[in-house]
Amino acid sequence: MRIATGGVLHETSTYSSLPTTLNDFINDRGLFRGQEIMETFPGANVCIGGFIDGAKKQGFEIIPLLWTFAFPSGLIERKTYDDLLTEFLDRLKAEEEQNGPVDGVLLDLHGAMVIDGIEDGDGHFISQVREYIGPDRPILVTPDMHGNHSALRVEQATAILGYDTYPHIDMNERGQEAAELIVKIIRGEVKPVMTLRQIPLFWSTACQVTAHMPMKEVMDYAHEIETRPGILGVTVSTGFPWADVPDVGPSVIIVADNDQELADKTAEEFSSWIWERRRRWYKLPFTVNEAIQQGEEIGNYPIILADHADNTGGGTAGDSTEILQTFLDQKLDKALILYIVDPDVVALAHKAGVGGEIETEVGGKSDPIQGPPVKMKAEVKALSEGKFKYDGPMYAGLTGNMGPSAWIQQDGVSVVVVTAREQPFGPAFSKTLGIDCESMKYISVKSSAHFRASFEPFAGSIFNVEAKAIHTHDFAKLNHQRRNRDFYPVEIPYETAPEI
Repeated sequence: MRIATGGVLHETSTYSSLPTTLNDFINDRGLFRGQEIMETFPGANVCIGGFIDGAKKQGFEIIPLLWTFAFPSGLIERKTYDDLLTEFLDRLKAEEEQNGPVDGVLLDLHGAMVIDGIEDGDGHFISQVREYIGPDRPILVTPDMHGNHSALRVEQATAILGYDTYPHIDMNERGQEAAELIVKIIRGEVKPVMTLRQIPLFWSTACQVTAHMPMKEVMDYAHEIETRPGILGVTVSTGFPWADVPDVGPSVIIVADNDQELADKTAEEFSSWIWERRRRWYKLPFTVNEAIQQGEEIGNYPIILADHADNTGGGTAGDSTEILQTFLDQKLDKALILYIVDPDVVALAHKAGVGGEIETEVGGKSDPIQGPPVKMKAEVKALSEGKFKYDGPMYAGLTGNMGPSAWIQQDGVSVVVVTAREQPFGPAFSKTLGIDCESMKYISVKSSAHFRASFEPFAGSIFNVEAKAIHTHDFAKLNHQRRNRDFYPVEIPYETAPEI
């Protein structure tokens, strides 16, 4: 049994002015071909790693084609996408010409990819693979929990198995699950059918953490459904609201074994249950000052502020300044910002050297919405070229690169200034600079929830805050032009939802 694999992963913010180019794929998580995939990802906590590990466990040969990932940003340039898709298909064609047909394809895709001129990037990618391999061979896809799923994907894929966790600590596990299922399909042991139900609501990030209520309740329900006879998989997607596309929003996908009526009935049951409880999935975030005040009242440290409106993990510029200015204005001690993207400040710090002093303006350079630059007179505490190793649980086993970076400090406020736009998944990079995050009293992270996997074990308190930035969580402010239905709680008022 021979299974081809690969993928092009991107979470696209149509509100970001930063275009996504081929260099972004090459320089961010990387562009890997053929044997490079086999050398890089075994055991890694990503779906492609799970495919490889699953192939070994299930006893089939995996055929690596092309895999690449760019950090979230704006629209993917059309030529970049066309080149990546063409190379993927060319590699598949060359493999089959040389060694004969593959038995199926495992695709690692995000689910919120938008290309200049193609609104449903993931659906288009799946459909092009389907067009090449024909209707009979299985295609399995393992999307992120923040996919905006469409009917096209359900029509073209054989089965879709999305992540079960946020922060995403189960990517390898989902890859292995897909590897096990594709073997059963090829052997004729099961015959998947799928149903998609889209849910017209905005799901607050603060209500999506799967280890905590209320999201734990959702996933418990999903896992109970998966134990039922005839059910092969349940995917809950909370959507990615910063993509202005027709299929934006949460959804449920049910995979059943050769029973379309069961899939339809179960999808209707689960999506209706979510909709009826829509109040539970929506929560206004704190202001910066409210979060600091409540954290002080709790009295446990560090107080962590999730600057989710400038989450570089969602495609923002990473240079908003409201929290930095607040920390300085309040003269906080043992306060840390992770990270601010500002290559100009990094260059000044490297020129000054460790122990030197720089007087500059930090952040606020990408867009007026991000806030004005903050004047700082700071000491350069440490410098780095940005390379580090993830210490998990997210991306455990992989290496990262923040690009040229610096730790600068003014009085009690420290800022890690970086070149690459990547959210702080954990303290690993900070450690390479000599920063002990656990000793801090206040930490601001440009992240929505992924940081929790590593920071939560030592956090005193955690607050999602609405600081000024392009990815506002006041969803009424999002200027959606392409959304094809009314959403709760914008057009459908909050007050209309029952309290269940």
